[in-house]
Amino acid sequence: MRIFVGVTGASGAVYAVRLLEYLRKLDAEVHLSVSRTAWKIVKHEVGVDRNSVVSLADYYWEEDDLEAPPASGSFKMDAVAVVPCSTKTLAAIANGITTNLITRAAEVALKERRRLVLVVRESPLSLIHIRNMEMATAAGAVVMPASPPFYHRPKTLDELIDFFVGRVLDALGLEHELIQRWGRDRLRK
Repeated sequence: MRIFVGVTGASGAVYAVRLLEYLRKLDAEVHLSVSRTAWKIVKHEVGVDRNSVVSLADYYWEEDDLEAPPASGSFKMDAVAVVPCSTKTLAAIANGITTNLITRAAEVALKERRRLVLVVRESPLSLIHIRNMEMATAAGAVVMPASPPFYHRPKTLDELIDFFVGRVLDALGLEHELIQRWGRDRLRK
């Protein structure tokens, strides 16, 4: 699969880095764009440098490069994921406003009826955020607030992160063995 990953300036950069690591393991062709603010958050929250993140992608595009292949509907992408998705980026996507390559790739996914996953990271949510999520969903996006589950009884932060990233992979339509599926043990005869 060919997947575009946009990383925006919201807390939760660890989800983006982990997603990129697993996409590499799944042998997906990854196109990456990271906003200027997101680079600061990646360094602060994850403690990794730019080169190590870029090395997880097959192609890296600067956020202001609107001539990059993912900016066009004629460039076949299987899916677009914005992880994390700031509420500013959510608002731009929901209202069809192209501010950079990340919002353009999301717009292309919507207009071409391709998978678009938005991992929104904000709390609490205002009515404006909720309405923007509603508009994005109505347009065809899958909105996934960054809220990891606990029913699998995680023992570490990594287990929480991995489970949520596994759900993002599910939303992207990728097969993986990252998470333990609910009820799988009950299916054994």
